[in-house]
Amino acid sequence: MATTPRDDSVTAAVAAGMRALLARRAAELETGAEAIGWKIGFNARAIQENFGLEGPVVGYLTDSTARAPGDVIALTGWHQPALEVEVAIRVGADGAVAALAPALELVDLDLPAGGLEGILAANVFHRGVVFGPETMGADISELAVSVVRARTGDDSGPPLAAGRLSEDPETTVEVVRSFLAAHGAKLTPGDRIIAGSLIAPLAIAPGDALEVTFGALGTLPARFS
Repeated sequence: MATTPRDDSVTAAVAAGMRALLARRAAELETGAEAIGWKIGFNARAIQENFGLEGPVVGYLTDSTARAPGDVIALTGWHQPALEVEVAIRVGADGAVAALAPALELVDLDLPAGGLEGILAANVFHRGVVFGPETMGADISELAVSVVRARTGDDSGPPLAAGRLSEDPETTVEVVRSFLAAHGAKLTPGDRIIAGSLIAPLAIAPGDALEVTFGALGTLPARFS
């Protein structure tokens, strides 16, 4: 998957945005946050085309936004909160895929000033991440995900959103490694990558209680106040 912007103006915006993003990350680490890894942003082709990109961008993850499965997540102060359903990849000592896990990303799709550069500088809408248990050797070649309302009685109702994995994890690792290298950063063993949403961002609101199924990777709850 290519990650090269299409023209000089987009190239400049991505470069400036990534300088700001990595500076923001460094400042968080200096004040006590611990690095977790990285996130794919803009993995949907239509969004890439809207911004003039040939591939996705990359944001960062620290423990300051990590939440435990089952936590009720407060949306106070958010403008356009949304849920993204992702696969998490653990990078092994050899730089390859060591383990996989279900993951949820919480984003606030309120556009910052500055277009593409501003979105990158603000870490691509990121507000939180939830990881499920890691699994080694799971076959996710036909992975499908589904979001339903938390079960009431015997019926959780029809799916609110569903999707399928469209890129193998090994490819995702190489995309992130290449993108980071191009911007002066490095993917390291032990890093986790959330590999881009398998559904369109799903609008969420206080009081929502959802269950997300990940096939061979299990399930995760998502509850909001």
